[in-house]
Amino acid sequence: MTTVSSIEWTTMTWNPTTGCTKISPGCKHCYAETMSRRLKAMGMRGYERGFEIATHPERLGDPRRQKRPQRFFVDSMSDLFHAEIPFAYVDQVFAEIGATPEHTYMILTKRADRLAEYFQFRPAPAQAWPNVWLGVSVEDRTYGLTRLDYLRRVDCRVRFLSVEPLLEDLGVMDLRGIHWVIVGGESGPQARPMQPAWAEGVLRQCQAADLPFFFKQWGTWGPDGVKRSKKRNGRLLLGRLWEDRPT
Repeated sequence: MTTVSSIEWTTMTWNPTTGCTKISPGCKHCYAETMSRRLKAMGMRGYERGFEIATHPERLGDPRRQKRPQRFFVDSMSDLFHAEIPFAYVDQVFAEIGATPEHTYMILTKRADRLAEYFQFRPAPAQAWPNVWLGVSVEDRTYGLTRLDYLRRVDCRVRFLSVEPLLEDLGVMDLRGIHWVIVGGESGPQARPMQPAWAEGVLRQCQAADLPFFFKQWGTWGPDGVKRSKKRNGRLLLGRLWEDRPT
């Protein structure tokens, strides 16, 4: 199943797996878990088990149906490197990616250790799958920043960070080997606020390292500390849009 995406930094989503489990503070208010329960209640095919881990081999060939090149966010409703997803199935996902070089595939994980383990004995994306971008979530210092070293172990075309939801000041970041940084605040009724200084701190470090910076959203809490709709809070940081991408 591929779906046109409203996520600002991609064009479509592709979910060859669904479901996940919480492993860090960024997972606390998981939008995919909420959506999965809603889709299960609606009787949507593929969500019969709600947010339990499930593989969907019938979806593997879906990107081939797209006649125009797309940027696919892989597993927006899951984590491809979850321990319950066999590497043999991940191999099938990458076989489909290799068969569709016209598309770009962006894979984001919180399980950076298993990402590095997968590629330890397999060709890295830069060698076998040049249309793959690999990213890790970075929500805080304790859990998020530790994922960067695992990501750097994989020689891929683009390594990116999804700093969302940004939950604290990240301090000085080691951005060696990173090619793109996305920042965003949390949305939803229980969202935790993001302080402007935290986002600006990441921006300044990206500028110093000459890295593309993409500001996705403020989320439920605006830069003025007022809680309102995500749409009303908008996407301006320091008075402008930031939508840089790797070339």
